[in-house]
Amino acid sequence: MPFHDLSLIDDVRAASRLMVRELGFMEQTIAATDYPPSAVHTILEIGARGPLTSAELSEILHLEKSSISRMVRKLIEYGELKEAVDANDARIKQLSLTAKGRRTLAALHDFGRRQVSGALARLSEAERKIVRDGLVIYARALKASRDDAELVERGSFKRSSDHPSRAVRSRPC
Repeated sequence: MPFHDLSLIDDVRAASRLMVRELGFMEQTIAATDYPPSAVHTILEIGARGPLTSAELSEILHLEKSSISRMVRKLIEYGELKEAVDANDARIKQLSLTAKGRRTLAALHDFGRRQVSGALARLSEAERKIVRDGLVIYARALKASRDDAELVERGSFKRSSDHPSRAVRSRPC
């Protein structure tokens, strides 16, 4: 059942918009790089997860495959990423960071840590824990909400007649 406290919802939305602006996501480039947010997130995700395919990046970043393809081409051209053909399937190309990409990743982590550290330094220890816990919980809830909405959109969920407020997985007959 959707949450209906509009005052709380509007406060969370306003705080989210402010965070997006303060973190620099409204700018052409981000994190003291010459890259747009999608490219920065690509470098961060490959750095965190290891080699990924374009299809995996598309799913992780919630971007169209054509957008991912163009961005990946540019990052390869700029020397940030390299492509390797999968040993088991030549149609699959794994993307990984080059030495330059690893340096960019380190610079991104340094920039982000300084940015967050500066904000957290203004808070008490208790407030820092509240911020961390709240953001982790909220991020998980946003993902779960998106996942549920995508399942409903694809018809993988149906409403149970005896539990109208809960979605249940439909089972094939």
